[in-house]
Amino acid sequence: MQLPCEKMIIAVLSGDDEAEVLRDLTENGYYVTVLNSTGGFLKRKSVTLMIGVTKERLPAAIELLKQHGGVRSETAFIPMPVESGLPPQPVNVQVGGIVVFVLDVDSCEKF
Repeated sequence: MQLPCEKMIIAVLSGDDEAEVLRDLTENGYYVTVLNSTGGFLKRKSVTLMIGVTKERLPAAIELLKQHGGVRSETAFIPMPVESGLPPQPVNVQVGGIVVFVLDVDSCEKF
């Protein structure tokens, strides 16, 4: 069965933001595939979303993701080498935000 999908959005976001973003996307009729991943400075859970859309629905999907794309500051504790004898040091880091890639789709079929 041919599906109406002309663009593929690949969005990478913090695992902390996953539930809220998924809720808003599905409430607005978007079908989402979730891939769990880790990355970034703190090696925390991140989530990669794959969202197939028509050209007409692309701007609304991007706008919805932008609403959740806020970056925030958080204090993290960086472990020090054992030989130093120092306790973990606090560091302010930026967390959150969403990185979005939009790709053209030649074909999309469901079997």
